[in-house]
Amino acid sequence: MNDSVNQPKFDPVTATPFLTSRGHPGWLGMRYADHGEDWVELELPWREDLLGEEGQQVLASGPILSLMDMASGIAIWKAADRFEPIATLDLRVDYVRPARAGAAVFGRSQCYRITRSAAFVRGLAHDGDADDPVAHIQGVFMKISANVKREVPGG
Repeated sequence: MNDSVNQPKFDPVTATPFLTSRGHPGWLGMRYADHGEDWVELELPWREDLLGEEGQQVLASGPILSLMDMASGIAIWKAADRFEPIATLDLRVDYVRPARAGAAVFGRSQCYRITRSAAFVRGLAHDGDADDPVAHIQGVFMKISANVKREVPGG
């Protein structure tokens, strides 16, 4: 029996608070901002403990990378209309400029292609104006099949 047939459609509005309330995304304080058919936008609120350089009031690049990784995963699930395990294979982030001082950063990712074993995303991070991005991203995520038998080394 195929479990995906019985699985409800993926809803980023209800799933994102659950997915971003735990672990690293939870500590960073990520939250849902918006979505479409194949894209999701999350917000990373500005916090002083997430600053990149002493004396600068801009978010560090690491939390922005984490934001884009999470937005990409949720965009994949939205485009597929179901949750399934995935792993980041490659996520390239090209920083165009620093975020504005004291500004939250929004990460918008679009899943533009899904194959049998991979999903492809592109997107951008911005601090309030998507036409003036902080960074552009492109990535590849691997789908992890539940039907694949995995052996634990030494087990």
